[in-house]
Amino acid sequence: MRIVSLLPAATDIVAELGLSSWLAGRTHECDWPPRDVASVPVVTGADLDQNALGSREISDAVGGAAHSGSSLYTLDTEALAALRPDVVLTQDLCDVCAVSYEKVSSTVRLLDADTRVLSLEPRTLDDVLDCLVTVGGVLGVRERSERRRAELLARLTHVRAVVAGRARPRVVAIEWLDPLWPAGHWVPEQITAAGGEPLLAAPGEHTRPMTWDAVRAARPDVVLVLPCGFPPERTLREAHLLTGLPGWSDLPAVRSGRVWVLDGPSYFNRPGPRVVRGTEVLARVLHDVRAGAELTADEAQPFPGPPSR
Repeated sequence: MRIVSLLPAATDIVAELGLSSWLAGRTHECDWPPRDVASVPVVTGADLDQNALGSREISDAVGGAAHSGSSLYTLDTEALAALRPDVVLTQDLCDVCAVSYEKVSSTVRLLDADTRVLSLEPRTLDDVLDCLVTVGGVLGVRERSERRRAELLARLTHVRAVVAGRARPRVVAIEWLDPLWPAGHWVPEQITAAGGEPLLAAPGEHTRPMTWDAVRAARPDVVLVLPCGFPPERTLREAHLLTGLPGWSDLPAVRSGRVWVLDGPSYFNRPGPRVVRGTEVLARVLHDVRAGAELTADEAQPFPGPPSR
């Protein structure tokens, strides 16, 4: 079977099912596992050079606060047609974070091939794991996908058991730096499972920008900085957007040194199976307990200081 994945999380799912060899095409942001996807042809590009722009410039370019403007992605329709995929994996959850579902559907309709388009639209942690089974069913490996989901659920159960009975710190998770944006959808559930109390966003919520005053009023015990699409080194380049805010140094999280930079794209932004590892990471960050593999500096690191006053 020939699969084209137009969503990094879908590529993660294909890899989780052991089917990376079936990938015929991918996006330019599909990067896991590196050894499996490096040679897979790329069928998307980006109109914006995110490395050359700041968070505010990127936000303005894709539609500002509404988060419903043009996508960062472009689709090479000729390359897609040449690959003659049996299945195209895409999404209709966010018009910014991937090629739009409408664009994919209209392109596939023009192909002289019997191609199935599968759109993944998870909003909660359960939805994310259910997508594994959905994809597995379409690819003919449903039993394997159900086993993998059970294994991932068992890991989440272990995390909950490890942190059970501990005091639950109040947590703000920041998914974008300018404008400030709280992490919604499955992230609040990741925080809860790891023994925290999520603030400013509800499970499954498609969030909107928040004011700095709202963050200050929430007085979080922990701040998680995990911008969408930014690896930690990219996030650190814009640390000043937070440390320069009035009253930053007065936040309880800052005073106690409990502000963390996390690998958002790998473990929090993408609705793929690695959100389970993200929950294990949070158990270590929130409670300094090990609930899986040992934490690495690439997964989480303290936010730089000292804060400005």
